[in-house]
Amino acid sequence: QVQLVESGGGLVQTGGSLRLSCAASGRTFSLRAMGWFRQAPGKEREFVATISRSGGSTYYTDSVKGRFTISRDNVKNTVYLQMNSLKPEDTAIYYCAAASSTSFAFITERAEVGYWGQGTQVTVSS
Repeated sequence: QVQLVESGGGLVQTGGSLRLSCAASGRTFSLRAMGWFRQAPGKEREFVATISRSGGSTYYTDSVKGRFTISRDNVKNTVYLQMNSLKPEDTAIYYCAAASSTSFAFITERAEVGYWGQGTQVTVSS
């Protein structure tokens, strides 16, 4: 079982930065690919970024490439999302996610997610 708790959301102006953190409980954190998804009002939850078990590989949706960076600390059982050059279209609830299976190298689809955090609101004002 994995429990995920996000923090770090808030209100920021266009061009600003935020760093989201996701603290995980459970002994299988380092065995699971991790990711971040987001859901804007009236839209479906979408993939943002994912990181491999070791942290050596990452993958991003096109709209955040070059602006967002996902990382993890397997000693602290924490995954991060550094968000720079934020835009109003980044406004959403951001969810931390853990793979349902330790065999997944990445998680880019909701069907691959076994555990979700409660979400943290990110609002970017224009």
